[in-house]
Amino acid sequence: MISQTISHYKILEKLGEGGMGVVYKAQDTKLDRIVALKFLPPNLASDENDKKRFVHEAKAASALDHPNICNIHEIDETLDGQVFIAMAFYEGTPLNKKIEQGPLKLEEAVDIGIQIAEGLQAAHRKDIIHRDIKSSNVMATASGQIKILDFGLAKRAGATLLTKSGATVGTVPYMSPEQARGEKVDHRTDIWSLGIVLYEMITGRLPFRSDYNEALVYSILNEDPPPPTSLRSDVPMELERIVKKAMQKEHASRYQHVDEMVTDLRALKQAIMSGREGAAVSRARPSLKKRTYTYLSLGVIALVMIAVALLTNLQPTREKFESLAVLPLENMGRDPDQEYFADGMTEALITELSKISALRVISRTSAMQYKGVKKPLPQIARELNVDALIEGSVLREGDQVRITVQLIHGSTDKHLWAESYQRELRGILALQSEVARAIAGQIKVAVTPEEKTRLASSRAVNPEAHEAYLKGRFYWNKRTKEGLKKALELFQRAIEADPGDPLAYAGLADAYAYSANQAYLRPNEAFPKAKAAALKALEIDDHIAEGHTSLGFVKFAYDMDWSGAEREFQRAIQLNPSYSTAHAWYSIFMLTFLRFDESIAELHRAQQLDPLSVQIAVGVGSNYNHARQYDRAILALQRVAELDPNVGTMYHELGFAYLGKGMYPEAIRNLQKAVAATSRLSGDPLAMLGYAYGLAGQKDQARKILEQLKQQAITGYVQPTAFALVCVGLGDKDQAIAWLEKAYAEERGIYLTHLKVEPP
Repeated sequence: MISQTISHYKILEKLGEGGMGVVYKAQDTKLDRIVALKFLPPNLASDENDKKRFVHEAKAASALDHPNICNIHEIDETLDGQVFIAMAFYEGTPLNKKIEQGPLKLEEAVDIGIQIAEGLQAAHRKDIIHRDIKSSNVMATASGQIKILDFGLAKRAGATLLTKSGATVGTVPYMSPEQARGEKVDHRTDIWSLGIVLYEMITGRLPFRSDYNEALVYSILNEDPPPPTSLRSDVPMELERIVKKAMQKEHASRYQHVDEMVTDLRALKQAIMSGREGAAVSRARPSLKKRTYTYLSLGVIALVMIAVALLTNLQPTREKFESLAVLPLENMGRDPDQEYFADGMTEALITELSKISALRVISRTSAMQYKGVKKPLPQIARELNVDALIEGSVLREGDQVRITVQLIHGSTDKHLWAESYQRELRGILALQSEVARAIAGQIKVAVTPEEKTRLASSRAVNPEAHEAYLKGRFYWNKRTKEGLKKALELFQRAIEADPGDPLAYAGLADAYAYSANQAYLRPNEAFPKAKAAALKALEIDDHIAEGHTSLGFVKFAYDMDWSGAEREFQRAIQLNPSYSTAHAWYSIFMLTFLRFDESIAELHRAQQLDPLSVQIAVGVGSNYNHARQYDRAILALQRVAELDPNVGTMYHELGFAYLGKGMYPEAIRNLQKAVAATSRLSGDPLAMLGYAYGLAGQKDQARKILEQLKQQAITGYVQPTAFALVCVGLGDKDQAIAWLEKAYAEERGIYLTHLKVEPP
């Protein structure tokens, strides 16, 4: 085979051979890269159905994209029907070769265990079981990164444990009891095998050993291996507990999901690094000879314990954190349709933590930018300007919900604390509060007595209603016309299922208020509904910041109740200082009264809480426009273009700025881009373009837009203020005033409240 070319792969050298085939190092002549080619034994490809099943499973495995999983590039077959897999080639050392040199250092063994477990997390999430986890299927690269090999291959191979001659096809020493019995297996078989690999790394030997496969299977099914602490004196008891739990013979007694094991291993790693594990928590069984020195040993142990206690007291306490971000919780369920549930739990945890005034919590919009993004955690912390990060996962199974969370030091990537929580779905609000209180305790943040009371308060939920509410928030966060329509339906469904749910009413108020502001619905219909929903939410629970925010917006934009609006915005911020929407809408309110400095300061506070929000960044430029600081507006908006060049509102505000400077060609060019980028052509962008044409002397173009708006008004809703704006550009003051009077009598909205400050 050496020097032959198979497909577009030139065979360079043989790397190894085993029961599952032969592996060659090869050069991909198309992409000029080195790969590993694994040729499967003929017995795996002799049956056409077996071959199809294998190829299907290998293709599924090739979709896995994780730094701890070997990439599968291609599955193909030679002209004579021999199946082969093209995989990434890694320079490194197989884990079994490292172990042959002796037991690994504890920290290294735990770190490798974490990386293997994280790779399995990604696979299990896509319903892929490895079934042949073993030390020889794990590669340690020169940089210390771990790669799990043979995904897809092991799943098919695991169907047969022993050949008729008794030779192993699977790898018996690593088989779970259910696998050894030939029973159907699930992801927990990989957890068992990972326990075996951990045992092997820390002791330098396998837990079950025999020269005969039948005897080995008997041991796996019926015997307990020697405890790691009996073979190595410095093994922490916590590590022994983790290994023992992974290797429970009854799969129901093991870790039920590998993310639980990741949590425990990460916490142990941090404990080892900080010196909390060691002499105080590890022990070796004394030999018979040593038992003659019992009293002397007890005295030594006592001295060691005193020394450890003193050293522990001398260790610096964990620093106080003043800001954090909750990164998107991973959906550990098998159903991708449950993604809304994980996103909803992320938002709920953010909301709970935001009740603490001494803590700056990054808002949902910015946090969700990292969903599915693989970046180093210190980089994320820098981008969000926070001290700490919360990572975690959510699993919903039937009426049970489990949340696993980890606290991570932002600049150092140190895992400081981890915990799992589980409750019935009815107690989900209590669960969220419990997790938030635990995090607050870990970061040493000051919590006022009132905040403690609010964090401790919760109520049981109607599962059907809460599910509809979470789905409603999922669609509300899309901020599209279609998304808001769906959100309104879901919030209504939640209220029908539980008329006493204040969160559902608050969501309904948000959706109606935003729909009115964007003219997705007629303001004179949507604003009153938003107000009624907000009042109902606050009647049930006056401590919901979202309810006060929406009520404040209605009082401001529709009722024109200025003092009432300001009270609501201030109350919302008092209840949830990290609620960026409250700060942003309060900033818009301040523009009405020419309080430009206060408005810009308030919006900057919103931006601190939501640093990646494009709309808040556009709002900064808009505020400068209304303050007639056009150069500063242009500078701020150009920064937005670096984040996302396809934001219609950015071009709208740039057009506003250039109009203020009298630069009509630049204004028209940007407003044309705004119209092109906006799916809803009626309203602000198109009207502002007509206004710009009028000011630039292009009256015919302005009149065309006026006619366009009139045509759109026949089949849909167009704000009267849009007609007024074009009429102002055309110099037709009488018509402009007539349209404004119509707007005041029928619709109202933000444009009327901002007549003092726009247009330029």
